[in-house]
Amino acid sequence: MMRPGGDVDVYLCCECVDLRKSINGLSILVEQALGLDPFAPQLFVFCNRKRDKIKILYWERTGFVLWYKRLEKNRFAWPLSGDGEVVTLTGRELNWLLDGIDVFAMQPHEEVPFETVL
Repeated sequence: MMRPGGDVDVYLCCECVDLRKSINGLSILVEQALGLDPFAPQLFVFCNRKRDKIKILYWERTGFVLWYKRLEKNRFAWPLSGDGEVVTLTGRELNWLLDGIDVFAMQPHEEVPFETVL
């Protein structure tokens, strides 16, 4: 099974994308519309309008890799945002998203700062 590790940076394109685009079209979208470097060691994630398909693009040493997932039932939880907006996730959160968990509705505990253990 091919899934990212927890330490990778993931960028979600909030705008719906025509998933007929392949590597060339998506890499141009990363560079021009999102203002990011498609050759950086990061994952770039795109979703279609119906939110039942996802493509993940990344550069791996000698070329681009394109990963595709289609749901047979249900939809991916996806942030609704403005044109060209990007949401950052961790690799762990991307795995949760791929498993059907709405990572945008989850609220972590409030951070508790301490200065000493005594």
